[in-house]
Amino acid sequence: MKSVDPIRDIKKVDAMKKYLKGKDIRDYTMFVLGVNIALRISDLLKLKWSDVLKNKKSFKDICIIEGKTQKERRIKLNKVSEKALREFLSGLDTYDMDDYMFKSREGNMKPLTRQQALNILKSSAKAVGIKDNVGTHTLRKTWGYHAWKKGFSPALIMDTLNHSNLSVTKRYLGITQDDINNLYGSLNI
Repeated sequence: MKSVDPIRDIKKVDAMKKYLKGKDIRDYTMFVLGVNIALRISDLLKLKWSDVLKNKKSFKDICIIEGKTQKERRIKLNKVSEKALREFLSGLDTYDMDDYMFKSREGNMKPLTRQQALNILKSSAKAVGIKDNVGTHTLRKTWGYHAWKKGFSPALIMDTLNHSNLSVTKRYLGITQDDINNLYGSLNI
């Protein structure tokens, strides 16, 4: 299996958002949450409205047990995520707190599948001119890459992603020789 890449260019992230928002609010919201809360796609797709809403009007921290690690994960929604969720909710005729947020159109009681999410991401990336290898893990990797680029501690990113060591996180984030060269060029002591 070929490794997927983060979306390194924030303009491309914004292009994906714009494209998806114009196409399907559900898919837009999935993408926005994916790049902002760093859940694995299997955990993201299993979210129900009760996982993000205190009641039908206010949000709460997400608290889930991750499928892969079986570790508890608590996530505070940021403003971008809350805004996307509000827009999504306002477009729904009805919803129940026990409904999956990202429902499959093949059955009301089923979430999108990993394959459906992959198809959405790949076609959207192609539409906006992203040449990197995009997959479902791109969402989580994009979060980690941009957290690192904004100066957050690699150790904090490692803990958030539940990685066992820093070398896994470095490889995961796609830190390249160009990034290392930029560090050498920027640090003039």
